[in-house]
Amino acid sequence: MSVRVSLPARWRTVTARRATAAGRRHPALVFALVTACAAGVAIAPAGPARAGAPRYLDAGAPVAERVRDLLGRMTLDEKIGQMDQIAVIRMQGDCEWSGGELDETCMKTVLDDHAVGSVLSGGGMGPARNTPAEWATMVNAVQRYAVRNSRLHIPVLYGVDAVHGHNNVLGATVFPHQIGLGATWDPRTVRETSASTARAVAATGIDWNFSPVADLARDQRWGRYYETYGEDPLLAGELAAAGVEGIETARGAKRVAATVKHFAGYSEPSNGHDRVPADVSPRYLQDTLLPPYRRAVEAGARTVMVNSGALNGVPATSSRHLLTTVLREQWGFTGVTVSDWEDVRALQTKYKIAADYPEAIALAVNAGVDMAMEPFDAKGFSEGLRTAVDRGLVSPRRIDEAAGRVLRLKFELGLFEDPYVDPAEADAAVLGADKDLARRAAADSQVLLRNAAHQGRATLPIADSAKKIVVAGPYADDINGQVGGWTIGWQGVPKGVELPGTTVLEGIRAAAPATARVVHAESAEDAAREATDADVTVVVVGERPGAEGGADTPRPELSTAQQALVKRVADAGRPVVVVVLAGRPLALGDAAGTDGLLMSWLPGTEGGHAVADVLFGKVNPSGRLPVSWPRRVGNEPMYYQQLPGTNGGAESAYDAAYAFGAGLSYTDYAVDAVTAERASVRPGAPVRLRVTVSNDGSRAGDLVVPVHVSRPVSEVLAPPRKLAAFTRVHLTPGQSRTVTLTVPARALAVTPGDLDGADAPRVERGRYVFTAGQRTAEVAVR
Repeated sequence: MSVRVSLPARWRTVTARRATAAGRRHPALVFALVTACAAGVAIAPAGPARAGAPRYLDAGAPVAERVRDLLGRMTLDEKIGQMDQIAVIRMQGDCEWSGGELDETCMKTVLDDHAVGSVLSGGGMGPARNTPAEWATMVNAVQRYAVRNSRLHIPVLYGVDAVHGHNNVLGATVFPHQIGLGATWDPRTVRETSASTARAVAATGIDWNFSPVADLARDQRWGRYYETYGEDPLLAGELAAAGVEGIETARGAKRVAATVKHFAGYSEPSNGHDRVPADVSPRYLQDTLLPPYRRAVEAGARTVMVNSGALNGVPATSSRHLLTTVLREQWGFTGVTVSDWEDVRALQTKYKIAADYPEAIALAVNAGVDMAMEPFDAKGFSEGLRTAVDRGLVSPRRIDEAAGRVLRLKFELGLFEDPYVDPAEADAAVLGADKDLARRAAADSQVLLRNAAHQGRATLPIADSAKKIVVAGPYADDINGQVGGWTIGWQGVPKGVELPGTTVLEGIRAAAPATARVVHAESAEDAAREATDADVTVVVVGERPGAEGGADTPRPELSTAQQALVKRVADAGRPVVVVVLAGRPLALGDAAGTDGLLMSWLPGTEGGHAVADVLFGKVNPSGRLPVSWPRRVGNEPMYYQQLPGTNGGAESAYDAAYAFGAGLSYTDYAVDAVTAERASVRPGAPVRLRVTVSNDGSRAGDLVVPVHVSRPVSEVLAPPRKLAAFTRVHLTPGQSRTVTLTVPARALAVTPGDLDGADAPRVERGRYVFTAGQRTAEVAVR
């Protein structure tokens, strides 16, 4: 049982009063004050501690010394508490599922009795009134209770899934989901949207964001497909790294830690359903699945979240190979590793590899989990880990290591000096913030896949002379469908909640020429009738919002009703543009082959304006598919790096309706030359390429320049091509530019050897062919 010191009532009153007056200006003074009262030491102001004050309260001391000092003062139970993360709902209302206002009795159980080190708001878990100011007030209250009532006045880490803006908060700007940002192929945009998100969450008191996702999108059936940056490991890794950089370097009301998730291989469920075990070869794991996580970790992520699933018969949460050998010993990660939702308990209850909860906890902690997201049972976790220690299953040294990492993160984030934010400033910092950035990001994510000529003119952009524009489809005026899951609620915007934003219909109305009449056809019959004399009909289709298992689908295709709608409108013989609002490619069936096809993903609250910007030519589309688009249902999983073989069926090899990297523009680009800086390099050396591109059309635009690499001969099976480098170039009409791209040696490495895949990846000697457009350059590795 932990030892606690009760402060006299009058001291508590003084402490509370001074904390209220000075907490935001001199938070370290508050810590020093309450600690001095409890431990009989002198009160020290912020900055270097005076003689006799605890070293861990000295803001000028090295973090390692502060951690060591604080650990030395903590009981075993207090250290164990640092390793638990509880859902805020356990401190609200009835302390179970009711939500509502924070309850001090519940807070005492969680934050005082069990000294929990972290709190999270899962999807939909927030304050009773969903405003930024109320979020800041709620988080402050949790933080203040922990600081004032824990024996050593240790602040909590507060985590949230802000995966496309501060998406839990009503009125916050919602950016495109990761799959849409992947379509920009633009690290700068990802860095900027991530930084904006970090500033928003910081304004509400939150210091830990569970983002970005470094998983790959390879099975269109999987419900979390849209949470990834795409199917390619290099693209996903570069964008995940940019996401980490944006979060970790943002300058807001607090510092915010990024989380690389879900380590590793979470996106490979064997039957396409969320959290289903995966069977992957060691070679596929090393060469394809692990690189994006590594790139993001090396970008400076302070935390990593573990895959909920199992790989090759071993739950990731219990894999010492993944969490210690790879993550820490090979990659040098020094931050905090946190499990996903209830996954430590699942080792006993679901996976059946532990006889009881203490044994499950021991498996996870010894594998390398520093903090368990045990959202509902603080008592069970703390008692379970204490029992594991008493049985000799977990060593006190491992407890010190894990708790020390959590404490170090708190010191690094400045929580001991600055745990609170000003609720009065939260609304201004969050509501409608960076809407221009959201619109630009959404516009840059638009992928134009078809733009057929109609009567001698391309269908898009819509002509200024258009007199009648018909807008149809169930998602044309549906802001909730436009933003997708993880928005206000876990599965998407709850019923009855009106989300601020601009729908596609509203965007078209705002952007249409003054002389054009925009007709909203709400039924299939109206759409078919109105289309007969329309200059163009825009049919907005999509899929219902969802998250995780709730978004799994065995048939990723456009619904029968939506296919029929598109066909009826197309039968009118007038130009038809289909806009797809979805988190994955959908087999279009009878809706395929229209004059125009625009993949808009889940573009967020400014998505309506962004779609209209592209439809009317205000923005020249520049997005490129970060994934492959199957021709029909049944071809999942599909990705362009499929290995060669003696395939027999017509669609057994890579046969996409739209290939990875596809995307059209309103201008004409050319790749004029590709040259290598050196004709040969040594193994392990980077390859530098110069690519000359030009804009031969009449519109300015951004060109995504991917460079792929192939091996004429390889020791082991290699995909016909894989992405080696990419950049994004702005070109004015008639302009030509030469850009330099560096291919890191890792992008060329493969795991050699036999089926066991036991060797480390290496760069084989031999010829490498680099391709951009139709141009190639060869480099020999000698």
